[in-house]
Amino acid sequence: MARVVVDVMLKPEILDPQGQAVANALPRLGVDNVSSVRIGRRIEIEFAGAPDLDRAREIADKLLANPVIEDFTINVHEDAAAEVA
Repeated sequence: MARVVVDVMLKPEILDPQGQAVANALPRLGVDNVSSVRIGRRIEIEFAGAPDLDRAREIADKLLANPVIEDFTINVHEDAAAEVA
């Protein structure tokens, strides 16, 4: 079984209020050297057998991301058991 990971992020020119809220809170935690924070989503799709990257791209483009304001990347993770949480 292969896992395809889709990472969805707002385009750089789109305001990210969640990221700004986190960035503004960091100094209260004593973190002063962070200039920017962007918040995104990670979606994992498991395929039976070989990963279908064309299908994953279609799913991401039509369902998971809004192409007007978001970009996405697709990565294959062959061995999910080797990942560290």
